[in-house]
Amino acid sequence: MPKTDNSFFTAKVNLRMNHLPDKGEISVLDAFGGEGLIWDHIEAHSGKKIRLLRIDQRNDLKGIYLHGDNRKFISSLALGQFDILDLDAYGVCFDLLDYVIKFDRFSKAHHRIFLTFIQSQYGRLPQKMLLRLGYSMPMIKKIPTLFTRDGIEQLKGYLGLMGIGSVYLKSFATKHYLFFET
Repeated sequence: MPKTDNSFFTAKVNLRMNHLPDKGEISVLDAFGGEGLIWDHIEAHSGKKIRLLRIDQRNDLKGIYLHGDNRKFISSLALGQFDILDLDAYGVCFDLLDYVIKFDRFSKAHHRIFLTFIQSQYGRLPQKMLLRLGYSMPMIKKIPTLFTRDGIEQLKGYLGLMGIGSVYLKSFATKHYLFFET
């Protein structure tokens, strides 16, 4: 499956527009920032001032952004300064999601989180997530594809274990766009 920047652009924008904070100026950390088109569009159409910090590994992007691995940057950033954390990856960014949720639980921070969860047809789920859900390593090793059929349900189970009570979800086949608050 080819990677397409901003596929389902309108769905992503609408999900974010429907869950913006009430205040006039919003601080956003976009961990997979790309060109920043989604948040530029939201700023242009929402009447809100968006202070955006983008992180991306690509070196051909325009504008100012942190260039490199977001997993390395995230632990050095003052996450409490952001209202929104946008984790719109080409797959399952479980390590980053897990770090952010644990940070919020420990620090008592509150974030609005937008998450993209894309699972290929036979794509394996992150081992760490399955372990957190109570599956044992022998189970995972014996039948690694057993957990692929209901990947989004597994993710929602993980979020529930982490204290996330309400999740808004928009799905297109194996592409899932989520919003929740910590």
